[in-house]
Amino acid sequence: MILCSNPKAQYEAHKAAIDGAISRVLDKGRYILGEEVAAFEQEFASYIGVSHGIGVGSGTEALHLGLKACGVGPGDEVITVSHTAVATVSAIDLAGATPVLVDIEPAYYTMDPAALERAITAKTRAVIVVHLYGQAADMDSVLTVARSKGLKVVEDCAQAHGAMCRGRRVGSMGDVACFSFYPTKNLGAIGDGGMVVTNDDDLAKRCRLLREYGWAERYVSHIPGWNSRLDELQAAVLRVKLRNLDSDNDERRKLADKYSAGLDDSAFVLPGERSGCRHVYHLYVIRHNLRDALQAYLAKLGIGALVHYPVPVHLQPAYRRTMRLAGTLHETERAASEVLSLPMYPELKSVEITEVIEAIRSFPKA
Repeated sequence: MILCSNPKAQYEAHKAAIDGAISRVLDKGRYILGEEVAAFEQEFASYIGVSHGIGVGSGTEALHLGLKACGVGPGDEVITVSHTAVATVSAIDLAGATPVLVDIEPAYYTMDPAALERAITAKTRAVIVVHLYGQAADMDSVLTVARSKGLKVVEDCAQAHGAMCRGRRVGSMGDVACFSFYPTKNLGAIGDGGMVVTNDDDLAKRCRLLREYGWAERYVSHIPGWNSRLDELQAAVLRVKLRNLDSDNDERRKLADKYSAGLDDSAFVLPGERSGCRHVYHLYVIRHNLRDALQAYLAKLGIGALVHYPVPVHLQPAYRRTMRLAGTLHETERAASEVLSLPMYPELKSVEITEVIEAIRSFPKA
């Protein structure tokens, strides 16, 4: 079976260093917000090109705390896309705001800046721009629109660790940016974890208060807060993996090139790369109007291909009554019915890529 993702393979690739990092934490006996978290926060912020990193419990909580730090709350609207992980919209709901969902650009699956501009109202407080599948969104256009209206910009970078846009890493351009370290991510923990990064000293201070009960000093809550802390074990593992992130992303790009070369003259729509940007292929996503049949066909051949995402958030029962649609979402709904994620992780073997390509090309409707 060729898996769509395989976090165990990455552990095995760096096993000695990861085991050593875990042993170091266990030997120290400090397991929450200690030296490893502080070091990883600094190292990751430096990698992204910002001043502050605040380690939290998950990517969802990173978005939640980032929004709250920006002052988002009840009565506010936050614009984002429907073609994303539910976590993006869940965070808006957790902050007490109303999600306003807009359509995507069909070529890149990221927010359509024109749809963003049309969706803004007097209630709009912020924008969450999602860098999806490893592809940077059109940040120049999004920032131009948002800045002209005085809106906060939150980057959802859960699928884009290390991606570039106009010479800058994603996560360095908005007011705050939020990362997930879920095990399958380009930079994945062995468990849950997340981080908020920012260049804004005040937003960083507020995020640090929010992640631990509003404490500036222990047991004294200066503002209402939560418990959302990155633990020492995960930080130690992530420090090891951060050192290999760029080389792992290079491997993903090489694998993507092999897919694209092997499928170039087929009937499938292949992923594009935005001009001036660097895709890091968290997922290699193709399109076909018989996607479900193709997925079933590949499964019979022992190839795991997944759909990210089969049900847009605006069609999810939990959010139908709490969100607002800004126009039609035709491109979102069409993508949801056609996209298919092929196996993609740095340890994937060239022979396995060839097997996947041959299987896809043998699909009767290819």
